[in-house]
Parts: sequence; C-alpha cells; structure tokens
Amino acid sequence: MIKWSGWIITLCGIAHTVGALTVEKAARHAGTWFSGGLWEEELSEMSPAGSAYFLSLDSFGVPLTLVGLIVLWLERRGITPPMFIAWILAVWTLVDAVVLPFTPWPLFVIAIVLLVLGTRRARTAS
Repeated sequence: MIKWSGWIITLCGIAHTVGALTVEKAARHAGTWFSGGLWEEELSEMSPAGSAYFLSLDSFGVPLTLVGLIVLWLERRGITPPMFIAWILAVWTLVDAVVLPFTPWPLFVIAIVLLVLGTRRARTAS
C-alpha cells in the first residue's frame, strides 16, 4: 500500500511539472527565467514568463515528486513513513478540492488512503 501511494504521489508531481513545461508550453519562457528576466518582477503583476515559471518549475510538482520519492525510499528500506505526511497531504488535498474541484485531487485521496492504511498496518505488525 505504501509503495502504491509513493508511486501515485511521485507520478502526479512529475506529470504536473512535465505537463506544465510541455503541454502548457511553459518551457518557451526558459530564456527569460535564466537571464534574470524575473528578478524585478512584482508577484501581484506577473508576466507570462513569471506565471509560466510558477506553474512549472516553482510549482508544487517538484516538492510533491520529492515527497513521493521519500515515501518510496522509506518503504524500500522497511521504514514506515510518518503519519504526518499523509495528514498534511490530506489537508492540502481538501483545500485543493474546494478551491479547484476539476484537478486530479481524487488521485491524492487514493494515495492518502493507501498511505494511512499502509502506515497503520506496518505499525500494527511491528
């Protein structure tokens, strides 16, 4: 269960980042990003390049991939992930579901349920 959860979380993070860079064409602004073009930009008045950066490389996709990989790393070593990972993801998913109901939040619900059940099962077994 924990392994499936980790894979779902990882793949969603990767899909968001890669999808933003390719499907949403955020990567076309890379020249602006890496030439200092965003250094003077106000967050309240974001340019298309700034918006594309926050949608792709500076989005939740990269840290979400990291969380998923950490869950997988822990599981491979027989270490039960701490329950706070599931609860923090649950709160974040609830907010996401309320604010943007047409996002893939149901996938995160599945990942969270698997993580909670797997963590409880592992703690009960030990």
